[in-house]
This record gives sequence, structure tokens and C-alpha cells, in this order.
Amino acid sequence: MPLETPARIVRELARRGYNAEREAVTLLAGAADPATAVDAAVETAPDDALRLTTDHVRSALSVANDEPSPEAAAGTGTPDATSPDTAPPDATSPDTAPPDATSPDSARTAPTSDDTTASTPNKNTDISTTKSGTPPETKGSPDSATPARQPEPPAVVGDITGRSTGTGEYGDFVSVFRDRYEKLSGQLRGRVNHRPASAIDDMPGGSDVAMIGLVNDIRSSANGHWIVELEDTTGTFPCLVTKDRDIADLVDELLLDECVAVEGTLSDDAGIVFVDALYFPDVPRTYRPNTADRHVQAALISDVHVGSQEFMADAWERFADWLHTEEAAAVEYLLIAGDMVEGVGVYPDQDEELDIVDIYDQYERFSEHLKAVPGDMEIVMIPGNHDAVRLAEPQPAFDEELRDIMTAHDARIVGNPSTVTVEGVSILMYHGVSLDEVIAELPEAKASYDDPHRAMYHLLKKRHVAPKYGGHMRLAPEERDYLVVEDVPDVFHTGHVHKLGYGKYHNVLAVNSGCWQAQTAFQKSVNIDPDAGFAPIVDLDTLDLTVRKFA
Repeated sequence: MPLETPARIVRELARRGYNAEREAVTLLAGAADPATAVDAAVETAPDDALRLTTDHVRSALSVANDEPSPEAAAGTGTPDATSPDTAPPDATSPDTAPPDATSPDSARTAPTSDDTTASTPNKNTDISTTKSGTPPETKGSPDSATPARQPEPPAVVGDITGRSTGTGEYGDFVSVFRDRYEKLSGQLRGRVNHRPASAIDDMPGGSDVAMIGLVNDIRSSANGHWIVELEDTTGTFPCLVTKDRDIADLVDELLLDECVAVEGTLSDDAGIVFVDALYFPDVPRTYRPNTADRHVQAALISDVHVGSQEFMADAWERFADWLHTEEAAAVEYLLIAGDMVEGVGVYPDQDEELDIVDIYDQYERFSEHLKAVPGDMEIVMIPGNHDAVRLAEPQPAFDEELRDIMTAHDARIVGNPSTVTVEGVSILMYHGVSLDEVIAELPEAKASYDDPHRAMYHLLKKRHVAPKYGGHMRLAPEERDYLVVEDVPDVFHTGHVHKLGYGKYHNVLAVNSGCWQAQTAFQKSVNIDPDAGFAPIVDLDTLDLTVRKFA
């Protein structure tokens, strides 16, 4: 196979048992004969080396071309102050010149912060397209390549992996809901002077009251009003929202088991609260996100679905090739929000749409595709509902057998959900199965598959990634509720619904990253038209977003 692209060089090195630094791959791709360059680099590699460094490749290329190595050329005397290696940087050189305002890196789609209107991507004008009929430019040349700053290892919190204590007994269910109530009510206590349900029971009619509770029931009365029953740790109490109040529209947003607060007045017989105000835990409107202290980017993708007949291998290869180009030099992190493979037995007649029928073979193939990504990228991935982990959320990371298969780049594999801090920016990664529930329960104007980020806004508003228990969602009872959004993230990244959507909610960037799978027969039967082959790229120093298309 010709080695004219960086991705193919990476695959060839992986076949021979090596990984390589990104600039080392650039040097090999820029050689006059990349295949010979790869042979020389491998033949001269130290016996115990697993990763080819930039310095090693430079030396190997010098030997192959009968040129003195950089060390030999430097000699042992004092370096010449005018030599290329020691001259002061030219203010107009490519490494020091300010970025061109018309360059691809400066063209950004910056979602606006809008509390009521979603920032909907215009798939015709807002998306930078990358379609490759010819190999992309490689990053630099052997003469200009310099080692890139190594990305920082991401820090992870909220990962269930290795911490699951659930046994399925009654006490586990009590624990998880008590923990949910305590965490979310704590976020609401500063806003209302609440009383427990048992205390409200003893208050006289006409009293002003406030209560915080989980939504236990929602029903309409004969005359069109709404009765919302709230439950706290002491009992339940009914709350009436009349249809003529401004807050009546908020009842449409309520889901069972979420935590809210109400303020109102007790009826004369003290049997019900007439609600004047309704509060969600929500993200404060004054929230200001953290940003990186340097220009660095992260690629957000999900739903690769290797093993499906509809997996878009060509689009993935174009994406991997692009990551090796100078244009993608700032992309140092790859965050994958679940469904690495298609899985087996996930939906009816799935076996008829499989290209790879063995689940372990699917992960082997996924690992091979991952090797095409630059070797010095930091990769973090969480599982999804098609992956070989328990379906109940929170989902622990892959077991050791699957981890051993997916060894490319020493990727960080964590549970679903998890909050990953990258260059000081906190990114809540959640696969997104609960989005189906939110979209099904809420009015179409507030949540839909065409605008998945609107549904994500509601999860941020409720400060819980999967509030409803007992629907289509499978939730695992644990001692604590790992699905509560305790700390406001700077970025919220989901997948699952195979639709592209992004926007800002109270300054939190919400991104649903689409997929890498063309429409399957099953998707067609349920009217899912996927947005495939997209890679949202977020600037961690500004939280601006560029969406690139590779399909």
C-alpha cells in the first residue's frame, strides 16, 4: 500500500508494533520516499522502543540520505550565532507570525448564549467542509518540524468504574433517590425558605409556604389545571398550578423524579399548595466558564459504530488524515462519547446489518481505525448503549479484556457519564440515552431530534443527565447518584441520537456530535436521518466551535 498519507504511515508503523510522535509521522510523510523512510526508522529503532521519536526519525532519515546527523553537523565547537538552529526567531517567520485572519483556523462558528432560543447549526453555511480527493498537506516539513507541546493528561471525576456498590435490593433504590434529593435540594435551598412536607401538613390554611421535592406525579384536573405532587424525605404534598398562571407553561417541562422547588399559599383547608413560583436547580445565569491559557483544541465525536455495514470508513480515514495536517496542529485531544462499535443484539434484526458479527472482532477493528489518529493525541472515551458494558446507567468503563484490545495511544477509558477536565476546561461527557426520554416527553418546540442541543439544555436546567426513572432508561441503583450534575460544566458533550446540534445555555457549550454511520434499515424504519461524518472542534481557549464535515 502506498504510504502517501500520515494515516497510512501510522497504520504501517502499528502493523510493525510501533507508535510515533505526531511530528515524527510528519517527517516520514514528508520524505521523498515515505516507504523507504519508514523502513529506515524501524530498522534503526532501539530494541526496547515502542514509540518512534522525532529525533530518532530525523537521525534515521539523515543516515538513509547519507547526510550527517543533526548532532554530527553541529560539531563540538561553539554554535554559529547565525546558524538556523541558533539564530533568533524571525518576527515574520511562520512560527512567530500572528495568525492570518482569513486562515481556516480563524474561521469559527461561535454559538451564542441564548436562554430561550437554541443556537441551531446551519448545515449549509456554518460548517467548514473537508472532502478529500487528494492527500491532505502534512504538518510542516523535515526542515521546519519542531516538537509540539505534549497535551496534559485529562483529570476525571464522577466515574463509576470500580465504585459500583448496587445489589438491586430495596435499600439501594432508597439510597440513590435520597442522594439525588440531598444534592439537588442543596442547590435550591438558597432560593426558597423551604419546609419539609411533614411540617407543611401542620401549617394552617392561608400560610405562605415553600417546598423542595422530587416530582412524584403530574396530572391534570377536570378544569385544566395541573396538580404536581412533590415528595421529600418526610412525605408527599400536592401542589396546584392553575392554567392561567405564567408558570403553567413550565409544567410541560417537568419530568417524573426530577427535583424542583415551589413557592405558594396553602388552601383554606391546608390540603394543597396554590403555586406562585416554580424553580429548577438550573445553571446560574451569571455562570462564567473556564478556558485554557493557550490556543489548544479538542475534537468531540461519538457513535463510530465500527462493525456496522454502514460504518463510514472512508470518512473516518479523511478525518484521521486531516488530524495529521498543519491545519489540525492545535487539535491535541479527542473525546469520544460512546458507541465505539455497533454491538450485537442491540435492536431487532441487527445481525442482518452487521459487517462484523463478533463483538471482540468489532473492537479489534475499532482499535485499528484508532491507530490512524496521531500518536501524540490524548484520547478519552466513554461507553454507550451499543458497547459491551452493562446497559444500566451509570455505565462503568470497559473491562480489562476490551481495554487490552483497545491499546492504541493508551487512551483514557472512563465510565458514562464522566466529567473530564482538559487544559482547565471541564467537559461533561454523557452518551445521551436519556435524550430519547426528554424528546418523547417534552413538546416538540422545546426538544426534538432535529435540535438535540435543546434537549441537552433541559438536562442542564434539571442538573441531572437522566432524571426520569422507570421509562425507557435503565438506571442502576447505587449508594450515590452519579447522574446528578453537581458542578456546572464548561462544555456538555453527548451523542446517541446521531444528530448534530450545538449551542450555548447560560454560557455552557452544549454539543451533540452526530455519528460516523450512514442510515441503517432500522433507522430508516423509525425515521432517523443521521448527521454522519462530522467532527465538532472546540477551541478550549475561547469555547468557540468549528464543525468540519468529512463525509
